[in-house]
Amino acid sequence: MRIALMVIRLFWIAPYYFIRIWWCGISSKVSFEESFHFIKKVTKKANHAGRVTIETYGIENIPKEDGFIFYPNHQGLFDVLVFLDSCPRPFSFVAKKEASNIILLKQVIKALGAYAMDREDIKQSMKVIISMAEEVKTGKNFLIFAEGTRSKMGNRLLEFKGGSFKSAVKAKCPIVPCALIDSFKPFDEKSIRPVTVKLIYMPPIYYEEYKDMKTLEIAQEVKRRIENTVSIYLNHV
Repeated sequence: MRIALMVIRLFWIAPYYFIRIWWCGISSKVSFEESFHFIKKVTKKANHAGRVTIETYGIENIPKEDGFIFYPNHQGLFDVLVFLDSCPRPFSFVAKKEASNIILLKQVIKALGAYAMDREDIKQSMKVIISMAEEVKTGKNFLIFAEGTRSKMGNRLLEFKGGSFKSAVKAKCPIVPCALIDSFKPFDEKSIRPVTVKLIYMPPIYYEEYKDMKTLEIAQEVKRRIENTVSIYLNHV
């Protein structure tokens, strides 16, 4: 219902947005940064049209130098839009393979040089992990959901998979835990009432802190930090 509201309220300019994003994905004249900032602009317009407010905390925790990976909890289909709306720094992301065939999202994936991962194909998944690590080394930022799939349990988390952290280990880059709160509400609830989603960028975990840990241990620690942050918020509302 909310997606329909977004489309209806932006119907007069939606074709232009779609064509421009498509062009960003095929033109060598459009830089990654230009593509990101245009998609960010469209995302803000869409969220406003859909009556969604994004509250962001901890922007100061984002590393000053590029070449890091965001690791948030995964609540719903709206999650990436929260980051595109709020994050001041260009980033790309890893989506599940099925998402790469959805209209508009398909064009966004191409425009941002994002990856579509087939989690049923271990070989393909490892290629994505390695490719992402190589790009992070060159200074590109990424977002990946370590749960692998949305929790479908509101603000409760699933287990974080260790394999998702192999990119960070290979790139020796900062890991930025991020806590999403109520991000499942915009698209997963059958309502168009105004809703507020919160995103907390947490202090990064640098390579020196996790270099001696196994990827599963890193996953458990990142999950613990996010769960604590979500719990603190929920206990104060």
